[in-house]
Amino acid sequence: MKQLQVLLVAGTHGNEINGIWLFDEWKKSSFLINTYGIKTFKVIGNPEAKKAGKRYIHHDLNRSFKEESCLSINSSNFEERRASEIVYLYGEAGENPCQIALDFHTTTASMGSCLVVYGRRDADLALASLIQNQLGLPIYLHESDQEQTGFLVESWPCGLVIEIGPIGQGLLNSKIILQTKLILETLMEQIHQVKNLKLFFPNKLIIHRHIKSIDFPRDEEGNIDGYVHPLRQSKDWQELKKNDELFCKLNGEIIRFEEDEPYIPVFINEAAYAEKNIAMSFTKRELWDFQKEWKKSLIDLIHQK
Repeated sequence: MKQLQVLLVAGTHGNEINGIWLFDEWKKSSFLINTYGIKTFKVIGNPEAKKAGKRYIHHDLNRSFKEESCLSINSSNFEERRASEIVYLYGEAGENPCQIALDFHTTTASMGSCLVVYGRRDADLALASLIQNQLGLPIYLHESDQEQTGFLVESWPCGLVIEIGPIGQGLLNSKIILQTKLILETLMEQIHQVKNLKLFFPNKLIIHRHIKSIDFPRDEEGNIDGYVHPLRQSKDWQELKKNDELFCKLNGEIIRFEEDEPYIPVFINEAAYAEKNIAMSFTKRELWDFQKEWKKSLIDLIHQK
């Protein structure tokens, strides 16, 4: 049987420093976080961006894990080289092959703590369901968005992004650090339980399925000319109904939600997303039955020979 190994990543964005700080403290005291005897590799995703106090140097690292990028070890783009390096070191066929990748992020939006799953891979959904069952975290299913691809965790057989907020970029906060530690240890504990076949999967899970993202209002020159309405700011996960306020302009004009179907907004006014022309994303809340195929996929991955 292959040794189970888990890749733990913090600082995929260099100005999200709470996970980086926790990892640094963990290096000083190996008993700080309980990994339940599972072999882990702690990696700072973008160390150059961390030094510079920036999200990235040339390009968002969490959009750089594309097949063509992961063959670009000699690229002049730092993030493309770094993506290639991480896959070479810790990918499924790498020097230190990991089966699971857990990528810790923070957000300026009022998201609380949540899990992000990309696509509908069985093992991802199984692991996310275990954590939702333990901690009640929302699951944001990000799919069908061709503008947003190349995420780190997609390069591993199983992978989750953990988002914790709100916290300003470049700031340490005790609550964020402790939430990161709690979720990390819960993930490791649940992986340990699957390894030992002590399984407590839920019958159902709540999914917030990505529908689309919307931009800020912009003028004819492409400049933002409106801001998130006060009634919408910091109201992530709260249902929108037709004619609810979305944006304001200084001339008093209000831009309203015009969809007939109620959606749930997430990542409202996330600081890092303005450059991606995203003011918020809309999701649909769905209750899914747990599928036995998810369970089998995760068990087979962890117990692979």
